[in-house]
Amino acid sequence: MRTVIFDLDGTLADTSGDLIAAANFCFEAMGAAVRLDPAADAATAFRGGRAMLRLGLERAGALDEATVERWFPDLLSAYGASIDRHTRLYPGAVAAVEALRAEDVRVGICTNKPEGLAEDLLRRLGVRDLFGALVGADTLPVRKPDPAPYREAVARLGGAVARSCLVGDTETDRKTAAAAGVPCILVTFGPDGEAVRALQPEGLIGHFGTLGSEVRRLLG
Repeated sequence: MRTVIFDLDGTLADTSGDLIAAANFCFEAMGAAVRLDPAADAATAFRGGRAMLRLGLERAGALDEATVERWFPDLLSAYGASIDRHTRLYPGAVAAVEALRAEDVRVGICTNKPEGLAEDLLRRLGVRDLFGALVGADTLPVRKPDPAPYREAVARLGGAVARSCLVGDTETDRKTAAAAGVPCILVTFGPDGEAVRALQPEGLIGHFGTLGSEVRRLLG
């Protein structure tokens, strides 16, 4: 049985607006005279809450890891409270997943977003039932690019790693796939755009309409 595992942020959904709003809430609360930009800083948003806090504090000349850790729980709380205000699924994402399912391809998610937040977001977006498995950043003791979460997602679907591939948008996804020994399809519509070509993934898609053909090419 073929299995396709998706990243979430920057791959299935553009979550940058809500993520950056949560970071800016923290900067305002701590009195830092800095704000991140939803467009210009989207790539950092997809690298996680700590990355956003580090970027803002660095720009404010106050970068300190203790401060990052102090505010990280507040960022997650603020994000969870408004998790779907600006977030949108990328065009064609639902149709592409449904098409894979119609071809008896098993589909799941492996994300570095905390599992509870990922569950909540997918349910609010109305797509949780499309995915047979969800593994988040805190599901296991390790997270991507360690291959264990990816393998766990495949296992929960009853699939075989040897007949699976990862669809993502960042170097983290590329490294995860390489560590697991599986093909990687990267999207070029994320914040890194065509720059992901330099990561030399086995597949690339510029829109979800071509995902099915790439999966068939890589997995048969």
